[in-house]
Amino acid sequence: MPDTNLTNSAIINAYIAATPGSAALHAKALGAFPSGITHDSRWLKPYPLSCAKGKGPIKWDVDGNRYVDLFGGHGSHLLGHCPDDVVEATIEQMRKGSQFGASHALEIEWANLIQEMVPSAERVRFTSSGTEATHMAVRLARAHTGRSKIARFHRHFHGWHDVMAFGVDGHFDGTPTPGVTEAVADGVKLLPPNDIDAVRALFEADDDIAAVIIEPIGANTGNVPIPGSFLKALRALTQEYGVLLIMDEVVTGFRLAPGGAQEARGVTPDLCTLAKVVAGGLPGGAVAGRKDLLDELDFEVSAAKGREKIKHPGTYNANPVSAAAGIVTLRTIRDTDACARANAAGEAVRTSLRNVLVEENVPWGIYGEFSFFFIFTNAAKLDIDPLTFNSFSVPSSTFGPDPRKTLTQKLHLGMITNGVDPMGFRGGILSATHGPEEVAAITTAFRDTLRGLKAEGEI
Repeated sequence: MPDTNLTNSAIINAYIAATPGSAALHAKALGAFPSGITHDSRWLKPYPLSCAKGKGPIKWDVDGNRYVDLFGGHGSHLLGHCPDDVVEATIEQMRKGSQFGASHALEIEWANLIQEMVPSAERVRFTSSGTEATHMAVRLARAHTGRSKIARFHRHFHGWHDVMAFGVDGHFDGTPTPGVTEAVADGVKLLPPNDIDAVRALFEADDDIAAVIIEPIGANTGNVPIPGSFLKALRALTQEYGVLLIMDEVVTGFRLAPGGAQEARGVTPDLCTLAKVVAGGLPGGAVAGRKDLLDELDFEVSAAKGREKIKHPGTYNANPVSAAAGIVTLRTIRDTDACARANAAGEAVRTSLRNVLVEENVPWGIYGEFSFFFIFTNAAKLDIDPLTFNSFSVPSSTFGPDPRKTLTQKLHLGMITNGVDPMGFRGGILSATHGPEEVAAITTAFRDTLRGLKAEGEI
């Protein structure tokens, strides 16, 4: 059973009082799921929030409480919850069929939009998720180069398959996490973020690196930020050493700009991985990139070259319902200022929350780019000015998890009880539907939460 006993914290008690429906559902979920959850990020004490519906920038929990949503479907909802035209396209396709076990016209239209919008997308292969997409990208890189190792950066998240299952929030020494073999871990080289000299040293020392994969604006979409200059330097270095560059655009794709980080940063990778926005918030992902690399999946090309092709089945690859939602979503992004509106909302929130920190005399920082914002809770007690805090001027190690678990728990719960559902305690994601009213609500919730934390001696 979830712990719904009153505590000595007004913040926690307010959450418990407001969300009895979520507590009841979690009690049932504990009998079905490990920890009562279906995604690690939903783990929250005393129990996670359960939601019932969403529209635009707003969602409602099972108790009818209204929230400004800053989780954005894990980044899927650039157009907000339930855009009318996406919903209608999805319903229409469901009436026609959700799975044919055959090719269909929508998959071609969907792929053509990706090719039109994404600079690297000479060819496309659909998957069912972002994890599947990074898994395929790694396999393509190894097959094409004949090399066996993949380079990754500390804290950068690329899904949960074996090659990506360590070095994200621990095991930075390269040792495997439970269930991953040492042989798999030995095929991965972990690098410190933002250190181009370390990348060069690796390439000099090891000529068996097939590819390097990176989140293009930093780990967890900028929570550990990297400047655009580093991405450009990495592209130049990979070309110099004949190493493939895989840009993980599972979250940034079609969000930073219609062409994703590739357009926004002016860097074209050899391969990119896509999910979330690409399928309009439905399950779906893709690998896109150079034709010669995707040709490793091609029956005819592989036969002509006398090689074994990479096998890639997948019941839900290019699912027609996801395709219908993806087509409408990508057209909207291509033909409107949706990305610009989401980015403007992100900038408005960052500016407003910095002012709150100054007003409340809290020496934290607010940072991020495009439609993301992050809260730097300053566990190391650095001497910073919230108005001038520059996330690129401090070491990447500064952005490690805050060890003050009670503070971060209360920060998260406080935002929820003040009417905002953030992306955990660390920040949020804005959509094209977040406007001045939502920015004001986020600002008020942040201010009230800080005052609650002060009252309980947390800051």
